[in-house]
Formats: sequence, C-alpha cells, structure tokens
Amino acid sequence: MPENTTPPKDGAKSYDVAVLGGGSFGTAMAKVLGENGHTVHFWMRDEAQAEEVRRTRVNKRYMPDVTIEGDVQPTTDLAEAVARAEVVLVAIPSKAFRSVIRENADAFWEGQIVVSLTKGIEEHGFKLMSEILMEELPRCRSGVLSGPNLAAEIVNRELTATVIAAKDPEVRRTVQDLLGCEYFRVYANVDVYGVELAGALKNIYAIVAGLASALEMGENARAMLITRGLAEMSRFAVSLGANPMTFMGLAGVGDLIATCTSNKSRNYRIGYAVGKGKQLDEAVKELGQVAEGIYTLKLVREKSESIGIYMPLVRGLYEILYNGASINAVISSLMMAVQNSDVEFILPRTITQ
Repeated sequence: MPENTTPPKDGAKSYDVAVLGGGSFGTAMAKVLGENGHTVHFWMRDEAQAEEVRRTRVNKRYMPDVTIEGDVQPTTDLAEAVARAEVVLVAIPSKAFRSVIRENADAFWEGQIVVSLTKGIEEHGFKLMSEILMEELPRCRSGVLSGPNLAAEIVNRELTATVIAAKDPEVRRTVQDLLGCEYFRVYANVDVYGVELAGALKNIYAIVAGLASALEMGENARAMLITRGLAEMSRFAVSLGANPMTFMGLAGVGDLIATCTSNKSRNYRIGYAVGKGKQLDEAVKELGQVAEGIYTLKLVREKSESIGIYMPLVRGLYEILYNGASINAVISSLMMAVQNSDVEFILPRTITQ
C-alpha cells in the first residue's frame, strides 16, 4: 500500500477517482476521497502547485492549514488522470469548463461516470455544466453534486450533507459509496436540472446577503432577503423545467442558508466588500478566487428578462454591481414593490413587471 494511503472503509470497494481542479472545493473532495481509502488522481494546471502538494501534502494557496491524507496523487496530466479513473469529479470554473472537457474528450471512456461539482452557468446558450457534459461526453454517464458544502468546513471534518443528482441510479449509488462517511452524508435526487440550477442561482443571493450584512441590516431584513431569494430562484428555475420541491431540500434552501449566512462563502464576501464601499473589481482581486455569482448574475438577468420572469433582487443587484446604482436607492425601490403571494406555487401570483 503506497505511503499516505488510508485503507478503504470496512467492506467498501476502493475506486480510482480523478478530481479535476486544484481549487478549494476540488481539494476538499480529494481529501474526503483519500481519507475514504480511494486512489485520487488530483489534476491541477500549475506544475509548481502540483509539486508542492506532492511534496508537502498541503495546497498552500487554497487550503494552507490542511494536510491531505491518503493516496492522493497530484498531476498536471489530465488525460492520464482521466484514463485511469472509474469516476471523474470536475471542479473546474464554469468559464473554462467546456474548453477543458472538449480538449481532453478522447481520454474519457464509454460508460465512465463524470460528475460536475461546478456551480455556474456557461455564457453562450445559458448551459449548465451537466448539459456541457452530455454534449461533449455523450458516451459517459453524468451527474451533479451540489448542496450546502463550504469547503473550509469539509476539510475540517465538520458535519456536512450534499446531493448527488443523476438519472442513472448506479451513478447515484456510486457517488454515495465514494464520498459517504461519518461526517459527509450524500443524499440522492433525480432532478438534475433543478439541483444544478439551485446551486448556481444561490450564489447571486449570497452576494445580496453579504451586502445586507455590510450595511448592518437587522435579522428580520436578512431573513426576508433569504426567503424572497428562495421564492425568486425557484420561480425562475421552475419556469425552465425544474421541480419546485427540489428547492425545499439541501440543494435549494439548504445551500441558500449556508452561503447567505457565512463569511466562508466567496460570494458573500464579495457582497460584503462592495457593501463596505469597494468597487467590484477591487473586491474580486482581494478575494483571489473565482466567485461564480458575479458571472451568473449577468446571465440570469438577461435570461429572466428574455422569458419574462420577475426577479427584483437580481435586477437590483445588477444595478448596484454593474451600473453604479446607490445601494440604498435599490433597497428603497425593492421595498416599494407590489406585495405578492408569500410562497410560490400555492396562491395565484400577480406578475409585476
């Protein structure tokens, strides 16, 4: 057994797994897999970063205080990592997702399980990552992992639950076997589109929540913003074919609560910085990591307007971040909006444009 290898859980199968993406969440998943006794081919772009993790077992840029245990093998050879893996977990930012998958499509093989961990939307065509996988890797079996999963807590073995969404029951079972342990629980769902869209949309409302916190709004106001955000995101997603009940689970309200109440959330921190007077570019540079919500916001605003879905929080945040609108003026206009039904899909709703 190689050095740093953890034996598999009692009676469990040991898998070869590729984790693509050396950021915070990719690192967290590699750590869970390694501790569960699997062989992890951990791909990252930067050879210096890979060598550092290989030598010190620490991903200093993203997780400086965390030691990666188990048989985790850093590499910059994506094709080799994928070719050796039974399951591939993809934690690549949405802007590069398709290009990386397309460039290495030949390395993937028939029936291989490929799961997206990325909570974002592709700019052209409003495509989710699962749709990109189906287009670029039609011979593979795909799924989506999403939920209230702050990487900083997962690496500290704090209690966490997630959702694996896939049409194929074997994909769901395999991911549950791979990742499930005493502190990380994996629940199943068949609504791939709803689970994935919930994960992308909640990033927008995490930015809103960060703004509210910076402005020292009261608990009542923050509770209002989170629940109206839930109504807004579910209204939008259901109009595109998602199941409304998905938003009552971990991938919906669970993820929304986690990212709207924690300063460990990158999107929340962006909102907080802007609320304290920083320009968006300055806040992003200071963060030093990808905050998917700032890209998702543009796409969702455009899409919602094109299909006629009322999303006042999206519209207001867009005006603040990209058009220099006064935060107080936007909040005032939101409070003057028509008071519609509380819970979507129960009472008839007045569409207010």
